[in-house]
Amino acid sequence: MSVKHKIILTYTKDLSVEIPDVQTYLLARERISKYKIIMDISSKPVKNKMIEVFTKLKYTDVEESKKKALFELLHSTLVEIEDINIEKNEMEKFILCDLQLEIFPRIREAFIQILRHSGFPEANFSGEVDFLKLYQQRSN
Repeated sequence: MSVKHKIILTYTKDLSVEIPDVQTYLLARERISKYKIIMDISSKPVKNKMIEVFTKLKYTDVEESKKKALFELLHSTLVEIEDINIEKNEMEKFILCDLQLEIFPRIREAFIQILRHSGFPEANFSGEVDFLKLYQQRSN
């Protein structure tokens, strides 16, 4: 059963591009294909059947190095839940999976554009994110 909801608003809450110096930039340009996306999803109740869902993307070189660029985006989505009789596990699945499937394509595109405008035209995230798998791993 899907959770009946309405997205009230969605926006970039925080954005960080950290490239400490030109050597870091040059190394990052060379290694950008090895950078990985790390995602964290959290939420908090607001009021009147509304929740704020935070989708955080961190794009960084996973290898240990003193010279690496860091890109982070924190995206906020305010959602009104139309059905108040939802079980906890159903709400978790909605936040971690169903809602992400709805909003992530726009978040991904915005983040890729930020990377490209930051001097990394070849930046891209290959493959799709399996939100159902992420939800299942988190709930175990």
